[in-house]
Amino acid sequence: MYFNRLKQKWNITSNFQLVVIFIVFGITGSMSVRVAKPLLDMLNIYPEAFESIWGGNFLYWIIRILIVFPAYQVLLLFFGAVFFQFRFFWNFEKKILKRIGFKSFFKDD
Repeated sequence: MYFNRLKQKWNITSNFQLVVIFIVFGITGSMSVRVAKPLLDMLNIYPEAFESIWGGNFLYWIIRILIVFPAYQVLLLFFGAVFFQFRFFWNFEKKILKRIGFKSFFKDD
């Protein structure tokens, strides 16, 4: 029953497509975690640098999330394309970007 609601909300008809979408979300989430460390290393952002700051651990994780979030969005489109679901994930991305303030970049569909 829950899956039927998701299929209706996402405007998909097949269970196979639903499974593929779940796989893409899983791979993207795992990959974004793996990509985070090299990205942070490239930007010279290490947890040790925040140890002397009050709330430094919290600040480090906020910065990490702000850096990983765009990487996740790009990876979601990449893996969506690899699994032939680019249109679904592009529409999904547009919704997310509109909600965080980039509404003016997209015409109403």
